[in-house]
Amino acid sequence: MSSSEIVGLTYDRETQLNVQKLTWHALHCIADEIRPGMLESEAQAIGENVLQDLKMELAWHPLLVRFGKNTLRTFKQKSKEDLRLTEDDIFFIDMGPVWFGHEGDAGATFTVGNDSEKIDCALAAKTLFDYVEAHWRHTGSTGKELYDFAEYEADKMGFRLNLDIRGHRVGDYPHAVHKPGKLAELDSHPKDALWILEIQLAHPELKFGSFYEDLLVQYES
Repeated sequence: MSSSEIVGLTYDRETQLNVQKLTWHALHCIADEIRPGMLESEAQAIGENVLQDLKMELAWHPLLVRFGKNTLRTFKQKSKEDLRLTEDDIFFIDMGPVWFGHEGDAGATFTVGNDSEKIDCALAAKTLFDYVEAHWRHTGSTGKELYDFAEYEADKMGFRLNLDIRGHRVGDYPHAVHKPGKLAELDSHPKDALWILEIQLAHPELKFGSFYEDLLVQYES
């Protein structure tokens, strides 16, 4: 096992999978509350309340809600302004909660209205994730090779892949004590139920993008 894939004594695969399911449930609960006319900061506050209601133990990384052109910004970049969601708009949610001592992490992009460019962009992030996930399941690709493949496929789809977003570890909290590194830097085949594959795309011409991330899991056939 790579030193990047060491886990703690409390790590349990089934708990990790259940926490990821709970994380997705929370994300969709938040998305269902977001409406046109709402400020980004207001959506953020709604999300914090949802996580509190779901008895989140703590956040190993902060909840992030991004509207409109702020969807081009990376996790470490703050939103330039507190945007208001318009009638034909795009937004994403990124969250990293902890339940049962394990780290969840999920991110997805949503649209409101009928802007076909935004709808296509939102779908593209999930589609590319699915391509790369299937490549991981059916090949022995290293983490670096997965992101090389993702860049190639994104270009074919007509989008730009943000290679500053490179995937990361999760596990029993805090995974960071195990010196995890980035998925795109892993020189071995990523192990099941430990790695988050992140995809962030930019529209080639317009000022918005999309994001999708989830846990890489090998399910038994």
